[in-house]
Formats: sequence, C-alpha cells, structure tokens
Amino acid sequence: MTSLPTRTFGRTGYEVSPLCIGTSSWGRTRSGETEEQGDARIAEIASSWASGSIGLNFLDTSNEYGGARSELLIGRGVAGAGAVVDGELSGGLVLQTKLDRDVATGDFSADRMWRSLEETLERLGLDRLQILHLHDPDSIGFDAAMADDGPVSALVAMKEQGLAASIGISGGPVGMLQQFVETDLFDALITHNRYTILDRSASDLFDAATSRGLGITNAAPYGAGILTGDPRFAGTYGYRPITPEAAEAFEAVRLLCDEYGVPLAAAALQFSLREPRIHSTVVGVSSLPRLESAIDDAQLVIPDDLWAAIEDVVPEGIALDA
Repeated sequence: MTSLPTRTFGRTGYEVSPLCIGTSSWGRTRSGETEEQGDARIAEIASSWASGSIGLNFLDTSNEYGGARSELLIGRGVAGAGAVVDGELSGGLVLQTKLDRDVATGDFSADRMWRSLEETLERLGLDRLQILHLHDPDSIGFDAAMADDGPVSALVAMKEQGLAASIGISGGPVGMLQQFVETDLFDALITHNRYTILDRSASDLFDAATSRGLGITNAAPYGAGILTGDPRFAGTYGYRPITPEAAEAFEAVRLLCDEYGVPLAAAALQFSLREPRIHSTVVGVSSLPRLESAIDDAQLVIPDDLWAAIEDVVPEGIALDA
C-alpha cells in the first residue's frame, strides 16, 4: 500500500496523513450481520491502521460514535498492535477524538465533559490524548459553551493538566465555529459538509484558522453521500434535501466527471485534498476495501482542465447554512 506524504497539522506539530480515517459508523452492525461479524470487519481496519500497514497514520473518532463502541474497537486495535507505550500512542499514529454531551439527557456541562474524557481514556486504553475536540457545541450555542461551568472551560483545563496535548473545536455551522476560533483557545478545527465541490462556505473560516496556525480537518467531502455518485443519496446534501441551485450544480459536475472519465467520488475527495489550507480530510469507512478504494481515489491523476471546468459550473454562494 502506497503511503501518502504527511502534512504538519498546524501548530500541534503532529505529522498527519492527508487522508484521515473516519469512524462514525464503527460499532454499528449491518443488516443481517451479528455484532461479532461487525466487530471483525472493523477490527481489520483498526489493526491495519494501528500496525501502520494501511499507509495512513491519522484517525478521527468521538465519545459517542457507534453508540460509544467506536473508541472501544480502536482501543482493542492499538492494544493488539502494541501501539500504546507509557499510556500514549506510539509509532507515529495520531488520533483525534471528541468530548460529547450525554446523548440521553443533553447534558453539556463541564462535569459531563470530565466524564466523557474518563470514558474515552478507558475505552482507548490511554492516559493522555493527542488531539481532543469539543463536539457540536451548536447544540447549546456559543455563550453557553463559553460559560464558566461550560464545556470549553473543562476542555482548556484538560490541556493545562496534560491530559490532552492539543485541543480543538468540531462542528458544522461556520459562523459559530468562527466565534470559537477567534477566542484563540484552540489548536485544531474540524468542520463538515461546508467545503466540498458544491459548498465553499468554510473558506473564510479556514482563513481565520490558518492565520492562527490551527490544524484543519475537513470532514464529509462527499456532502454526506451524494458526491460519491451513489443513487441512494440522490436528492440530499448534508443530510438535508438538496436545494435547486445545488442540484443543478451537482448535475453539471457529474456530467463533467463522466466526460473526463473521472469517478465523481475521486473528484469530490481530491477537491478537499488539493486545498492547501486543509491538512487532512476525513473519509468515513466501515470496511478495509472501502478504505483502500478511498486511497486509490486520492492518488488518481485528474486533469487540470476538469478542475477549471468545475469552477465554471459551480456558482458562488451555494451554502448548506444559507
């Protein structure tokens, strides 16, 4: 497997692969599959990552992914590969995870953040984390998140106490994320569905983050599925019904990719990979063949003429939050 050249993840100093393994589906079983079969499917990816054989060193997870089982499966993978030394990941692996509210009660307090951290460390089998994000604070709003008893205060304390080397903010709406970035408290940023072939609304946010040296991860480069070309996702973008303007642009991009003989999924992925402000792009995968396919897409040669043609057919102003 060909290794992709790493990039420096902003001021965190970590060297990360430009593709980041996304684990939001880890821990969920497929139709007709037992939990043991699902775990074995995920274990194949986790072991390949933890052993270094897949050629990617960066992985993204969260306290709540897979009903809280994603981190458990990752923990098994790194333990099996002997990739934990003195309570930390070794071998050049980089993992970012996220503090999450209590999904049953909605509790997003500082106390809940400490419990979230304890759960994460236990599942992963670690004493310290490399990159720890606050996850989807838009559910409570900027002011509540920044309150003295709010989640940001807990996250900052975790860094001060050496439990997380770097801290970040992760979410969707770019306006609120920009407010957090401008506090200068964070070392890293994740946004999703806001920088794709169809939607460039995260551009100003990336400028703000870049000027502060943040490590930037772009998630959901496929707009939650439609940009893979899979007909199951037709008619939606970013988990919502697609707007007429975006639908027209999508069809134009699809036709261009067909004309140039380039898979739509490869163009969607490389649109994110070729953006210099983005250090890594999260691709959610639930099988090793799917991950290998994404790596192939990342390395496909795409003519410059196609990129120019795409720019001509995608109007400015398309945005998920518009």
